Amino acid sequence: MITETKRTDTLANNLANADTAGFKRDVAVSEEFEPMLLRRINDYDPSLDITAFKRFRLNTKDPAVGTLGLGAYVAEIAVDREQGSFQTTGNPYDVAISGNGFLAVQTDNGIRYTRDGALFRGSTGVLQNMKGQPILDQNEQPITIPGNLRQVTIGAQGQIYGDGRLLGQMMFVEFGPDRRAILKQGDNLWQPQEGAQRSPATGEIEQGMLERSNSNVVNEMVALINNQRIYEAGSKAVITQDSLLDKAVNDLGRVG
Repeated sequence: MITETKRTDTLANNLANADTAGFKRDVAVSEEFEPMLLRRINDYDPSLDITAFKRFRLNTKDPAVGTLGLGAYVAEIAVDREQGSFQTTGNPYDVAISGNGFLAVQTDNGIRYTRDGALFRGSTGVLQNMKGQPILDQNEQPITIPGNLRQVTIGAQGQIYGDGRLLGQMMFVEFGPDRRAILKQGDNLWQPQEGAQRSPATGEIEQGMLERSNSNVVNEMVALINNQRIYEAGSKAVITQDSLLDKAVNDLGRVG
């Protein structure tokens, strides 16, 4: 029941972020506890054991019945990194990441990374996301865009051109050597782990588009309903067991 509660929380979070740009859904990965081996007891008959001699027998172990499962637990909240669909916005500052890659943003806790490409030019000219966090260039500095430009173009690797002139280049990177080198932090931000190696992204940036969440509302709702039924079945089993124990203590165990 604890496992299904955690899975419900994961599904609810996926549903809540179904419209969050660049969001990657989570998956609760379950593992089984080590099963317990059951053996029969009190069924040894010396007359049937041809290895027995003066109360000694070679087979000192009782016959095995099989294994008993001890339940499951959530071993990991994994991230489904499947590519989300693209949505055209018409905003020249919006970008969608096709393939692997992250944009760097400046937060109160340092540099973090995101795939949320909903960007805009702030009042001071700084390119930032919807939370007001500046987008950083390759030198880890905020990108400033003049206000008198007629046309802004963003290249496949994050190059920003204003009226044909290069204004800067976004820090567009990915991390290795494995996929767990960078993990979710919250607020649609990702944080590199110790030992993570930063390298130029192999993906591409598409201007005027946003990558939608890869969380499918219908699939998440079906999984949520199924999860609730599993939880209810476990709850009924606990109630039944409690009822049996109650009868054993108060009825069968009563002294006449």
